[in-house]
Amino acid sequence: MKSTREFWRHWAESLRRYQLHELAASLLEAGSPLTLLGAQALYFGGGFIQNESLDALARLLEDEAETRAFADFLICDGMTS
Repeated sequence: MKSTREFWRHWAESLRRYQLHELAASLLEAGSPLTLLGAQALYFGGGFIQNESLDALARLLEDEAETRAFADFLICDGMTS
């Protein structure tokens, strides 16, 4: 199983492509209860769709420190790209 951080660059590029990286970072920083609900929804959906990236996203959303680190990555990495 890959670490969630191995997916960060791909996720960030996808969010930037659609100019959603700032919105996503804001939601990740603000919504601790919502991130847990999102993780549970992804785990539930994982029964229907097997996807390593979605599993990693669910794990990220469960871990508050990783969620905040990814939100920082979205903003800081966007400044250097």
